[in-house]
Amino acid sequence: MVAKPYGLDYDTPRVPEEDPSVFYPYEDDEPMAEDDRQRRVMIDVSESLIQYYSDRPDVYVSADIFVYYEMNNPRRNVAPDVLVSFGVKDRERLSYFTWREGKPPDFVLEVSSPNSWRRDATVKRDIYAEMGVTEYWRFDNNRGQVARRVLVAERLNAAGEYEPLAITQQDGALTAYSAVLGLDFFARDGALRMYDPVSRTWLRNLREEIAARQLAEERAQTAEERAALLESMLREHGITPPNGD
Repeated sequence: MVAKPYGLDYDTPRVPEEDPSVFYPYEDDEPMAEDDRQRRVMIDVSESLIQYYSDRPDVYVSADIFVYYEMNNPRRNVAPDVLVSFGVKDRERLSYFTWREGKPPDFVLEVSSPNSWRRDATVKRDIYAEMGVTEYWRFDNNRGQVARRVLVAERLNAAGEYEPLAITQQDGALTAYSAVLGLDFFARDGALRMYDPVSRTWLRNLREEIAARQLAEERAQTAEERAALLESMLREHGITPPNGD
């Protein structure tokens, strides 16, 4: 028998192992949102962030997905309205497991509703702090009539507690800066928009991105038609167009 080193009268702690028989549900009977306005904000913000990080294979963005934060305990879960996690593979998931990914999400947004805003501000806030979510944001798209505050932004400090981020007014909007995302948020008229201060561009939601692409295609087609018409007119007058045969 090998004696323990002097002063180390304890057993080496065992690393917990995941029980393969434990089932983690990836859906429930709850709707994604309570109404169209809440759903629109969730989709617009998540789709804007997905497009913004589309060239980053190490950034994962999702909406209304279960996050499990305790191994072998499926009751320990939460479903953020929007989450962003850096340093993990961008791939489709049924659920997000903090121990499998090696980290919690870095950013979480909850869109307040009449039935959720109290839980968002208390129970979920404590859960996200326990998990180690760096920034936790809450937005009331009913202009503060539900949660009493339109925009709340908080950052986790070294003590594991959330501290408020500065929120200011600019051109009739409430605005705050997310250091985690490197983006400015603007809340106005029930909408939440994001702005990249480096490129000085607004992030587009999916509808805006589709419209912008269609407009670009229409302009390109119009330019081609004008060029073809000009070439035809020049040839009619016996003029060889530039780069012509």
